[in-house]
Formats: sequence, C-alpha cells, structure tokens
Amino acid sequence: MARLSIVEKLILALVLIILAVGYFLFYTNVHRFEAYVQEDGIVEWLTVLGLLLGCIVCVTRFFKLLKKRTAWFLIVTFGLALLLFFAAGEEISWGQRIFHIKSSEFFKERNSQGETNLHNLVVDGVKLNKLIFSIGLTIAMGVYLLVFPVLYKYHAGTKRFIDRSGIPLPRAYQVISMLLVFVITSLLPHEKKAEMLEAGIALLFFLVIRYPGNPSVFDPSTQLSKTS
Repeated sequence: MARLSIVEKLILALVLIILAVGYFLFYTNVHRFEAYVQEDGIVEWLTVLGLLLGCIVCVTRFFKLLKKRTAWFLIVTFGLALLLFFAAGEEISWGQRIFHIKSSEFFKERNSQGETNLHNLVVDGVKLNKLIFSIGLTIAMGVYLLVFPVLYKYHAGTKRFIDRSGIPLPRAYQVISMLLVFVITSLLPHEKKAEMLEAGIALLFFLVIRYPGNPSVFDPSTQLSKTS
C-alpha cells in the first residue's frame, strides 16, 4: 500500500474531527449540535469545500489532458466537474441565504423548504431529495465503492472501460473510510446526522478524485489507447 500524502492525512483527520465533534456536542448539548449541523453552518461549508476541491481537480485535469485523451474521457472528466459544482451550489441553495435572495413563487410552492434549489423539490407528493439524492445516490455509491473495484481487478473489459472513461477508482482505504462514516453517522439518533454524512463523503470523494486507485490514467505522460 502506498504511503498517504500529507493532504490525505489532513482530510482523514478532518473527517474524524467532524464526527467526533458531532458526537460530543450531541451527547453534551443538543442545541449546540443542532447549531453545528444547521444550514450555512460549519459542517455544511465543509461539505461544500469537499465538493469544490473535487471540482477544481477535475477542471485542472481536463485542461492538462485536453490533447492527450479521447473526447469521451474529457467529457466524463468535465461532466464530473460540473456535477460537483452543481452539488456545491445546491448545498448552499446557490447563495440564496448568504445574499438574502427571496425565492420565486415556483420554489415557494414546490420546494419543501421554500428555497431555490432542486433537491428539496416536491413532485406529486414525493421529495426529490429522498428519491434521487438519497436512495438513488446511495445505490450508485454502493455500486461505485463495492462493485467497481472488484470488477476492475478481475474483469479486463471493465478495467478498460473505467480507464478509458476517466473514472477515478476508489482505493481500499477510501472505501473503508466512507463505509465507516456511513455506519458511524447512522448510529446517531438525530435527523440532522445526514449533514455529517454528507460532509464526510464529500471530503473523502475529493480524495478519490485526487488520489485514485488508477493514477496513471490521469498522468499526462501516460499514453492510453484511443480505441474503444
């Protein structure tokens, strides 16, 4: 196993601190815990930090590999950057609370929190946050963390697809860390525990993007076949 860089160690320590502080506050002062995980609180901004760091890595990688990878590889890389930027914007409702911007009538009527974002929309009585951003994302992350690494190791076709698509492969310690964050936060008996889960996963996902299990794929000096 490769030695962890200082950045990896700092992010892992930060995730541990987020969880430890959350547990301490919950069992000593629930009101302080709720302030800790509130909208625009420190935990939410740490989530945004993880998402934006991942976005920056993807954008930087896109330009470094612009003439060295296939169009599909670059589309996936830039698409991931856009996805992370979108998630960061959604997390803070696109700065609505920061700049005191009022929601339009559309969002007042259809958003469960009356905010300008998509993940809290309610369609036919169903919250998109629960259907897509919770259930759907959990399933997708499960496949990505548990299935992809196994297939990458034992199935040549999957390995070629992942590498040629520019998909960062999670390393073992990253998978274990995410699973631990999921288990630890799930044990906290408070509905706002999801905020700590989001922060932990966002920061760890940044590590997956920056320090993937298939680093040579993102090395400009490495030549990849341009055939599918």
